[in-house]
Amino acid sequence: MRNVIPAGGWGERLRRWFPDREFFMRSQGQVRFIKISSRVQMAAAGLALALLVGWGVSMGAMAWSQYRAQADRTLLLEREAKVATAQERLDVYGADLKGVEQDLRKRQDFLEAMVPMLPEDVVADETVSDSSSEAAATVDKVGAFFPEARGLAEIEARQLAFAERLTRYADRRAKRAEQAIRKLGLDPQAMLRRAERQAMGGPLEILATSANGEIDPRFERLGLSLARMAALEESLDGIPQVRPTSRSQTKVSSGFGYRRDPFTRRGAMHYGLDFKGPIGAPIYSAAKGRVSFVGRKPGYGNVVEVSHGNGVMTRYAHLSRFAAKVGDRVEAGDVIAALGNTGRSTGPHLHFEVRTNDRAVDPRPFLEKAQDVLKEARGTDAANRTS
Repeated sequence: MRNVIPAGGWGERLRRWFPDREFFMRSQGQVRFIKISSRVQMAAAGLALALLVGWGVSMGAMAWSQYRAQADRTLLLEREAKVATAQERLDVYGADLKGVEQDLRKRQDFLEAMVPMLPEDVVADETVSDSSSEAAATVDKVGAFFPEARGLAEIEARQLAFAERLTRYADRRAKRAEQAIRKLGLDPQAMLRRAERQAMGGPLEILATSANGEIDPRFERLGLSLARMAALEESLDGIPQVRPTSRSQTKVSSGFGYRRDPFTRRGAMHYGLDFKGPIGAPIYSAAKGRVSFVGRKPGYGNVVEVSHGNGVMTRYAHLSRFAAKVGDRVEAGDVIAALGNTGRSTGPHLHFEVRTNDRAVDPRPFLEKAQDVLKEARGTDAANRTS
C-alpha cells in the first residue's frame, strides 16, 4: 500500500526538524534564557536556501555566458578554416561574373565601414597588401580562363590581404591593451563584459560581404577583432594615469592603508593619498571620464567624483572650490577643482581616492606605473599635464 501524508503532514515534519529551542547563558551569577521559536528557525532556513539557490543560478548564468562566447568563437574559427579555394572561386567566376562584381562591391562597402574604427597610425604601417598563396592562385586561374575578369580577381586578393593583415594588427593591439590592464591590477575580461552590457540600440544594419547578404568569416573576424580592440583601448583611457596635483606645488603627505588618525591618534584605515599644498592649487582629473558628483560629503568636505567607466571612479576631497559640474565630460589632466581645507582636515591638502566597483584601492600604483604601461600599450605618449 502507498503511504499517504495527511493534511498538515509537512508542517508536522518541519516542526520536528525545527523544534522550539531554549538556550541559557550565565553571566555574573545571573542566568538568562533565550528562546528561538520553530517559526524563526524555519524562516532563517528558508532565507539561507533562497540565497543558496540565487547564488547557484547566478553562477550557472555566468558559466553559460562564458560557454556561449567560447562556442561562438570556435564556430567562427571553424568557418574561417573553410574559406573558398582557388578552384571554387574559379567556378564562381565562370558561373556568375556579374555576381562576383556585386560581391566585391559589398566587400568594399564593408571595409570602408571599418575605416572609422582605425587608429591614425594604422594607415602608414599596417595596411600594405600581402596576398596569400591561395588568393594569388585565384588570380592566376581566373586570368587564364577569364582574362576579362583578372582585374576583379586582383581586387579580391587585395581586399582579402587587407582584411587578414588588419585583423592581425587589431589582435596585437588588443593583446597589448589587455596586458597593460592586467599590469595595473584590473581585469580586462570584466571590462569587456561591462562594455557589452552598456545601454545601446538603433536600427538593425547588418554588414554583408556578398550580394546575397552573407558575410565572409574572414571579414566577420575582422569586425570582431576591431570591436575588441576599440573596447579595450577605450578602457585604457578610463584608467587613472595623471597625478591629480602639480608636482611643483604639492607633495604626498599621507599614504594608503593603516595609519594613526590625526584627530583621535588611534589606528585607522586611510583609503586614499593625501597631497599637501597651498589653498587654490589646481586639481586635475586623473583620467578621462564623466563628472558624477559635485558637492559635500561628511568627513570629506567639498568633493568631486569622476566616473571613468568599467566600475572605476576617482574621488577628490577637501576642495576649496569647484571647476566642474555634474555631467561634464573631462579628459585626463583637465582642471576640475582647487585644493582646500574643508571637511575633516588638519590643513590644506587633497584627499585622492581610486575606487573599482566601489572598493577603495591604492592609487599609488596607478600614478607611478600607468603612464609607462599605457605608453607601451598605445605605442604613443600618454597624457602628462602635471608639470
